[in-house]
Amino acid sequence: MDLRQLGYFISLFEEGSTTRAARRMNVVQPALSMQIAKLEDELGRKLFDRTSQGMVPTSAGEIAYRLFAPILRDLSEAKQQIVSRSSAVSGRIAVGLVASVATSVLARSLSAFARQYPEVEVSACDGYSSSLIESVRAGSLDFAIVNKGRRRSDLPAIDMLDEEMVAVTSAGSTHNLSSPLMFRDLAKLPLILPSKRNGLRLIIDKIAENEDIDLSIRLEVDAVATVEELVRSSEWVTVLPAIAVGRGLSEGALRAHRIVAPRVTRQIICVHNPRRPLSAAARLFVEVLTAELVAAAEILRAQGVD
Repeated sequence: MDLRQLGYFISLFEEGSTTRAARRMNVVQPALSMQIAKLEDELGRKLFDRTSQGMVPTSAGEIAYRLFAPILRDLSEAKQQIVSRSSAVSGRIAVGLVASVATSVLARSLSAFARQYPEVEVSACDGYSSSLIESVRAGSLDFAIVNKGRRRSDLPAIDMLDEEMVAVTSAGSTHNLSSPLMFRDLAKLPLILPSKRNGLRLIIDKIAENEDIDLSIRLEVDAVATVEELVRSSEWVTVLPAIAVGRGLSEGALRAHRIVAPRVTRQIICVHNPRRPLSAAARLFVEVLTAELVAAAEILRAQGVD
């Protein structure tokens, strides 16, 4: 076998279609199919089954991908480093982020990343964790920054930040909340929470269910900026990660109260398709974004939460 055959195999495995794989490798379909057939003959194993849904890897194909993909990735990175250790990182990445992350640190992260890696094109969008994960599976996103769900995911994940969610009021609120605030005390407050499609709401609802507590949810709003504006000028209360309303907290317009018994926490993770390992540019973007998330959380922690 040779590296060209391995490249064709990886492309067909990831694309699931000889047409797309051939286009990706810039060859005609018969040439790609011939190389795959030669590789199967050499290995003595069938690597793909042709179905109405496309080329589906066999169990031997799954094993071959797990073994071959890291080899090609390491060779590519080694080549880049050998050619020039100062060579610029380039390429294009497509990333999706949950709104609470996009609102809080995306702008700073993009600015920092563009300064350090000006030859990388970035396409960024926001959405719900569930829809972003499906986009990663479908291949329209290279990776996504989402809230970790209760169920174990089949996608590879990178831990980025564990963060407490806090009760947020206006600075002039008359609720006179205790510090820290017991979770059951939230039932007495007029709440604005994200909708049930939002991963943050799922965290809150699960705790309320476990504690057998009925929350008084008056408004459901997913747009973080809208929630912050409503809370600033009223007696409404919300429950969000502190970084999502960091601007209002830093300006002194909002006040955050810790929640205990139990604590409300969320985990931010990066997920990607196992068939498409993160590129060098993608890994660097995740590093920059993680640094911005940690810095934002530290600043708010230093300012103090009631």
